[in-house]
Amino acid sequence: MQLKSSYQLDDLIEIMKALRDPETGCPWDLKQTFSSVISHTLEEAYEVADAIEREDYDELKLELGDLLFQVIFYAQLGKEQEKFDMQDIISGICEKLIRRHPHVFADEILSTEAEIKANWETEKAKERESKSNANVRLSTLDNIPQSLPALSRAIKLQKRCAHVGFDWPNVSQALAKVKEEIAELEHELEQETIDASLVEAELGDLMFALTNINRHLKLDAETTMRKANSKFETRFRSLEQLAEAKQYDLNSLSLEAMEALWQEVKQNERNG
Repeated sequence: MQLKSSYQLDDLIEIMKALRDPETGCPWDLKQTFSSVISHTLEEAYEVADAIEREDYDELKLELGDLLFQVIFYAQLGKEQEKFDMQDIISGICEKLIRRHPHVFADEILSTEAEIKANWETEKAKERESKSNANVRLSTLDNIPQSLPALSRAIKLQKRCAHVGFDWPNVSQALAKVKEEIAELEHELEQETIDASLVEAELGDLMFALTNINRHLKLDAETTMRKANSKFETRFRSLEQLAEAKQYDLNSLSLEAMEALWQEVKQNERNG
């Protein structure tokens, strides 16, 4: 295929076919499997998120292309193994979106965000039921991927439980649960002999409860954590610059001295 000024989706599909050609294809692409591509898909998804959070839309355009290529890759693998192809993927998502949006594509009236979300979860529950074996008892928590990032999976679990009414009615009660979990963690840390497994369990409970706060505030826990990471990184880099400006050796400073620098960085942020 020759370089040209503009391409269509069909061009990308043809490029993928060429890369997987048994005789003339790329050796790396030829040895890939569904399983081996997973890590690349996850990496590309995170790079999309990173470009969005940095508001780098030129980079986002490229990263979205990389992510789209992952879908094309899976479609080619599916076609080669006679499991599915790109048309099956497109048909599947179109059918799902139309069915899950009866307020747009049918006559059903869903006027509030809560009604729309409830309908969405109901439709997803029907899908899970239709896929299940008749002899296997269904769970509200079926089909939540184990491979999801832990915070994202926690949110999924909580949303599923909330759909059947197992949820705190407001953020205040969810926050009270956080305080309860902190107390239980403190209790384990105050023991004469600390049991690491119990501490880990209580810390996990606390993290899960904090994730629930995000959900009640309609925040995404992964995004909240990524923003916290970014803020910490920015502040620590500023701390390093401040230490250098003061001709301090960071490795030789006491924790108290570094904390003083940290507070100075925060004060500089507040002062603009």
